[in-house]
Amino acid sequence: MAHKYYAQATEVDGIRFASKKEARRYSELMLLWKVEKIAKLELQPRYLLGTDENPVLLRSARYPKGRRSSYLADFKYYDKESFSEVVEDVKGMDTPLSKLKRAVVEAQYGIRIVLV
Repeated sequence: MAHKYYAQATEVDGIRFASKKEARRYSELMLLWKVEKIAKLELQPRYLLGTDENPVLLRSARYPKGRRSSYLADFKYYDKESFSEVVEDVKGMDTPLSKLKRAVVEAQYGIRIVLV
């Protein structure tokens, strides 16, 4: 099945990535990890939208009562040179929905998501 934005799934190190671009970025990050420029590399960190008391719910025919919405970034790691945590999202096409979710996550968690 073709992806709607023509991304081609690619496998690296036994890990399936949604696109060649994401797989290439993973390889770059692995090189940085091997030379100890970054640490704590995490793939696909999930950020829940809203709070436990007031979650952001998405309703659909399948979930009439709603399901908790989340934002799935591509990578999170600690940059040893800047002494900071970095959250990255690899995008070929930045949709209005991804822009909105990213803005909510940045505001809610006090982080900045870097687009690659």
